[in-house]
Amino acid sequence: MSTITHDVVIIGSGAAGLTAAINLAQDRKVVVLAKGALDGGSTNWAQGGIAAVLDAGDSFEAHVEDTMVAGAGLNNRETVEFVVSEAPAAIERLAALGVPFNPNEAGGGEEFGERWHLTREGGHSHRRIVHVDDATGHAVQVALLKAARANPNITLLEDMVAIDLITGRHGEKYSGEGHVWGVYAFNKQTKHVDAILGRATILCTGGAGRTYLFSTAPRGATGDGIAMAWRAGCRVSNMEMNQFHPTCLYNLEVKNFLITEAVRGEGGHLKLPPGVPGGGERFMPRFDPRGELAPRDIVARAIDHEIKRLGLDYVHLDISHKPPEFVRQHFPTIYARLLDLDIDITKEPIPVVPAQHYTCGGVVIDLDGRTDLPGLYAAGEVTESGLHGANRLASNSLLECFVFGEAAAKHIRAHWDDLPAPPAVRPWDESRVTNSDEEVIVQHNWKEIRRFMWDYVGIVRTTKRLERAQHRIDLLAKEVDEYYGHFRVTPDLIELRNLLEVARLVVRSALHRKESRGLHYTLDYPDMLPEAVDTVLAP
Repeated sequence: MSTITHDVVIIGSGAAGLTAAINLAQDRKVVVLAKGALDGGSTNWAQGGIAAVLDAGDSFEAHVEDTMVAGAGLNNRETVEFVVSEAPAAIERLAALGVPFNPNEAGGGEEFGERWHLTREGGHSHRRIVHVDDATGHAVQVALLKAARANPNITLLEDMVAIDLITGRHGEKYSGEGHVWGVYAFNKQTKHVDAILGRATILCTGGAGRTYLFSTAPRGATGDGIAMAWRAGCRVSNMEMNQFHPTCLYNLEVKNFLITEAVRGEGGHLKLPPGVPGGGERFMPRFDPRGELAPRDIVARAIDHEIKRLGLDYVHLDISHKPPEFVRQHFPTIYARLLDLDIDITKEPIPVVPAQHYTCGGVVIDLDGRTDLPGLYAAGEVTESGLHGANRLASNSLLECFVFGEAAAKHIRAHWDDLPAPPAVRPWDESRVTNSDEEVIVQHNWKEIRRFMWDYVGIVRTTKRLERAQHRIDLLAKEVDEYYGHFRVTPDLIELRNLLEVARLVVRSALHRKESRGLHYTLDYPDMLPEAVDTVLAP
């Protein structure tokens, strides 16, 4: 086993991980691990933009209130106020790194802040979304990677699949102590397990979208950080709150292509397709006075309701009533991609369905990004910081990555002398063999998890459906535990183990909540209780 030691270990190379790395690299040696390619995470896929108060007509109070309303009161107000207040400075730092936000070219008007063009998305009371056309995440990823690659204190490692966090129980002298000193990771290049050690470790591993059959998340979003932190002894919170994006392209060949919230923000209408009662008419005003600009949980449930009521495969999202040049200018990526599929969005509607989009629950952290375990920090979608509550407000996700990536880095730098050096650790046992039928079993179990999670733990839930999912998880767990205990690890087996752990946490949390709130909607408890209480699970 190879052992690599740096000052700080960062697991994940998206917005949160690279933000933390760039801040730490002022005076520390940092290693950043990516499961696959450095740009393979969710950040690179983000279309819409970043929410921040950048216009004189807007206010921190309005952004806070919009976030709290979308989160159905489950948010931590202190966290929301902290993140919202830090947002403008985060945007300035990104601009300084070279992110080419769309500028204010018209000199004023409600669509513009002082410097940049601002768009509006569902749940927002003002235009406050700064963006780079409809590919903001890619522009952010490019700028952050460029800065990280140019910094001699940052080492970037691709194809490193994290297995488990290294704690006192992994030391040569077993202590049982919960301090985290890094991670065991499977190196795809060497096919061996390495120990990556540091005084502090930051989880920036993203969410668990691939727990579901239909998801806008990238292939690697298998809940690795949540599962590893849980096994190591961290609490997790609000895992039942999985956000389903209302508008994913419905196409039998192209999977997971998101149609950004901004299409509705710029005037797109949701309509029933022709050939059914009410065909060609808008339906959102029947569900919410905000229409297409209602929060995502409401829009997703409305679409799900219409699809099931009428036996549809999809509904239509139509922005063709806007001038063609306006559409092409605002949504060049979506326009070009759909034109390749023979859909001209300047002339015809887009077929859309809801899909799992964001994991609002996760590892419990404080305002410094600290978890329950000393030496372990976390930032971004892997966490439950208190920002999102029962439903994430559009374009608050990238913002959370920047704010908490920097917060974790600041705390580590300020308390460096309190962080002990890593001990010698036991080598990973690689004497186990690889079973020849493992690949088939892993693929079968992966598909089974994603299917029953979609069917039983999706947009609308019941206690009976959740219990069915729990029963299947218990059966699969025995099989996965046997494989993991007897055979050499592979990337697919590592991910399957984590998917199953996360699925178990989601179902346990959903069964625990005896109400409908935000993203958790159950037919058995359709009302919302007077008090908003987090669902906190402890190992």
